[in-house]
Amino acid sequence: MKVALITGITGQDGSYLAELLLGKGYEVHGIVRRSSSFNTERLDGIYQDPHDAQRRLFLHHGDLHDGAALASLLTRTQPGEVYHLGAQSHVRVSFDQPSYTGDVTGLGTIRLLEAIRSTGLETRFYQASSSEMFGAAPPPQSEQTPFHPRSPYGAAKLYAYWVTRNYREAYGMFAVNGILFNHESPRRGETFVTRKVTRAVARIRAGLQDHLYLGNLDAVRDWGYAPEYVDAMWRMLQVDEPADYVVATGTAHTVRDFVRLAFSHAGLDWERHVRHDPRYERPSEVDALVGDAGRARSRLDWKPAVLTPELAALMVDADIRRLEDELAGRLVRIDR
Repeated sequence: MKVALITGITGQDGSYLAELLLGKGYEVHGIVRRSSSFNTERLDGIYQDPHDAQRRLFLHHGDLHDGAALASLLTRTQPGEVYHLGAQSHVRVSFDQPSYTGDVTGLGTIRLLEAIRSTGLETRFYQASSSEMFGAAPPPQSEQTPFHPRSPYGAAKLYAYWVTRNYREAYGMFAVNGILFNHESPRRGETFVTRKVTRAVARIRAGLQDHLYLGNLDAVRDWGYAPEYVDAMWRMLQVDEPADYVVATGTAHTVRDFVRLAFSHAGLDWERHVRHDPRYERPSEVDALVGDAGRARSRLDWKPAVLTPELAALMVDADIRRLEDELAGRLVRIDR
């Protein structure tokens, strides 16, 4: 049985990746930050009773600040694949908490890489890099595009990218960077713009909210569907030689486009409800991110099926169902 370890397993990507790996017969271990409240709701659909002798999903308390604990967990679990998804991943928040973002998102990666190296574990390592590393570089962006990050988050991810490459070149580790462009789903956090939009659409449709406040509507992004992107992560660790890959749809839409698609899917006029709030704008903006995933198509046989219009529709439908269940007092589970 293959064994995998996932940091950030309680996040959007971590939960979809855990489902994918369990479906492929893996034993899956995930690192969860200790909290006095439950933070594992995205895993409700795959939860397994700790008393079940046949279970294959194991959650461990841990933190990317603690290198010694990471090394101990690696020694105990002996994963053949490590997927490093854990980070402070909100770009706008990184301007408010730059030191924390650098410590967790940047230094947390080298702590994990060094834990792998120091234990002598033979494992394959996936680093969740980001299109935000490209920043001001003009689109389309590929693996050969120079980086120019425009946020503390992008800069921290760039550090993590380069140390991953360094450990691959210096120590011969099978370590890869997945440079993923924006990817969304009904499990996306409510403070991210796509989910903020679709959740507001459901509430406005139900008469519970009148207006939605947003920042820059002109930013161009390449939005894909998260379950398809975690499949690309897995494929990167199955090939013979490690390499870095852009994962994207190659299509471009503005935030305004996404807003229009989401509202129109629910039969609403977005211009009647959307208001501008400068507090949601970044001190330095990334104007356009559109990826060229040619390498992933040719080497991994990966290509996206869900594009932005379909993505906006399925997210709106999921938030409408979720709100209807909440209003009816039914148990809500994060679906799709």
